[in-house]
Amino acid sequence: MWGLLLVLAAFAPAVGPALGVPRNSVLDLAQPATTKVPGSIPAPNSSLAQLPAETANGTSERHVRIRIIKKKKVVMKKRKKLTRPTPLVTARPLVTPTPAGTLNPAEKQETGCPPLGLESLRVSDSRLEASSSQSFGLGPHRGRLNIQSGLEDGDLYDGAWCAEEQDADPWFQVDAGHPTRFSGVITQGRNSVWRYDWVTSYKVQFSNDSRTWWGSRNHSSGMDVVFPANSDPETPVLNLLPEPQVARFIRLLPQTWLQGGTPCLRAEILACPVSDPNDLFLEASAPGSSDPLDFRHHNYKAMRKLMKQVHEQCPNITRIYSIGKSYQGLKLYVMEMSDQPGEHELGEPEVRYVAGMHGNEALGRELLLLLMQFLCHEFLRGNPRVTRLLTEMRIHLLPSMNPDGYEIAYHRGSELVGWAEGRWNNQSIDLNHNFADLNTPLWEAQDDGKVPHIVPNHHLPLPTYYTLPNATVAPETRAVIKWMKRIPFVLSANLHGGMNDFSYLHTNCFEVTVELSCDKFPHENELPQEWENNKDALLTYLEQVRMGIAGVVRDKDTELGIADAVIAVDGINHDVTTAWGGDYWRLLTPGDYMVTASAEGYHSVTRNCRVTFEEGPFPCNFVLTKTPKQRLRELLAAGAKVPPDLRRRLERLRGLKD
Repeated sequence: MWGLLLVLAAFAPAVGPALGVPRNSVLDLAQPATTKVPGSIPAPNSSLAQLPAETANGTSERHVRIRIIKKKKVVMKKRKKLTRPTPLVTARPLVTPTPAGTLNPAEKQETGCPPLGLESLRVSDSRLEASSSQSFGLGPHRGRLNIQSGLEDGDLYDGAWCAEEQDADPWFQVDAGHPTRFSGVITQGRNSVWRYDWVTSYKVQFSNDSRTWWGSRNHSSGMDVVFPANSDPETPVLNLLPEPQVARFIRLLPQTWLQGGTPCLRAEILACPVSDPNDLFLEASAPGSSDPLDFRHHNYKAMRKLMKQVHEQCPNITRIYSIGKSYQGLKLYVMEMSDQPGEHELGEPEVRYVAGMHGNEALGRELLLLLMQFLCHEFLRGNPRVTRLLTEMRIHLLPSMNPDGYEIAYHRGSELVGWAEGRWNNQSIDLNHNFADLNTPLWEAQDDGKVPHIVPNHHLPLPTYYTLPNATVAPETRAVIKWMKRIPFVLSANLHGGMNDFSYLHTNCFEVTVELSCDKFPHENELPQEWENNKDALLTYLEQVRMGIAGVVRDKDTELGIADAVIAVDGINHDVTTAWGGDYWRLLTPGDYMVTASAEGYHSVTRNCRVTFEEGPFPCNFVLTKTPKQRLRELLAAGAKVPPDLRRRLERLRGLKD
């Protein structure tokens, strides 16, 4: 035979297309590189074009076309039809046998292993080692996928592990802590605004005792596989091992790196826990939750379907509505949960959770989808805590403020989306910085002594520049602002973002930003544990709306509520206003407060309101009397006669002025 025909089948992780973990061709290593030492294996001269095809079990099968030219003859193997774009840069080395010394050499390969936990910090600093480090800020503890550098060059916490320049044999090592099935490696270069450093190829070795090591070997040559690495500092590159290796330690050995740079990398290891046959190690327990919820990542279509299912399961306490559309036309869906969905009940506070301001921050999105499932399920079970939440307040859940960005991130997949891709909307606008700056004008007014007598400290208007037709305001931002104005929210949390200041100064709503995790887009198998980590906090934060005072401001004559009445608390330089029915809520810690209610055309009223440690807001109602001028104005407008008492009072006032 003068030629050789090869067909290689590769499989995506067993979690299937939900993670969108695609695999493409071997990297072209033609970029300038510095070879580590003479004799190192050069990068491959040809690439493998791997194309996806869906299998019945949901995994993605890639068939490879290899062209071999010899004596001017060409042998071709036809490829299957492309079914889905696969932008991920990944490499697949040729298969090699498992070396002696692994615990389970005959076990079948599994490419769907989750991350070991470098990015999420499950792997502690003490389990990361290296041959050398340029500085503490570039030590092995910084060799974590997507770690970000400080602002200054040489910062104490820099953006990668970097070996010393004189290190002839650099290596980066991870201790899994127990026997583990390693199936793949993801790498990035150094995150820095000052330096460009990334590894362009590396080898992988394994050990059970950190003394005796073996490597991944190429079947055809019998030599160690050289894995192609990065061509820029940020794009994550996945390399699946020829076949999984069971060991405790894994070591990455940079072979080449960018010319003029140094061997720097950030990494994540794909690994599945295994049982030690000698029972010397306990099998790592998988994170989990007893709640019967849908623990997976949901793209836009799946999110809509899930929200619809929750509504169908709990139609009496749920309502789905849209507050607008994204730049690409995707609706911004909100799940409302209350015993009276669709209406504001007098005296009942409105609360909200917002997630997905940055499209690639998927954890907040999934937590809100899990929360709506949980509230529905527990309400049907009669859970008293959940029942009280839904009967005492109206909850609004916006799981995806930036659905356009999320679709980009979802397509790339959990471990491969990187730090920035999908962060912005489709106009390349960072929604986190797109809300109007109301802080600066307020601070300037405070410096000039204009607050609160000339410039109010609440409900600050939008700046003129922000309302112009050509203002750079994303449709997602405009939709959220209109939503804020339409509903009298009292309490809110943004599961990561900076609209909290805007919300506090432009509306009555007290809002906080919640930084959820070091891993923006955790693997699906981590979602149950992330839910358990955050479930009680999500419920407890909603319950804080009961703390403080609440009441209704009414007109003495008509007994109707007064809208836009100002509630001022002595000693606190921030007021709130009443909703259209005259009801209000003021979050306060336990203590005694002098509270004043005022409205245009009414005499102000001040009273003492005590907040105790008991649950539930202290009722603090006000009845306001119209001023004589206001009563006269209303009577004259209605064509009625001025009553004697009002006439005499007006005459006395005129006499005082004279």
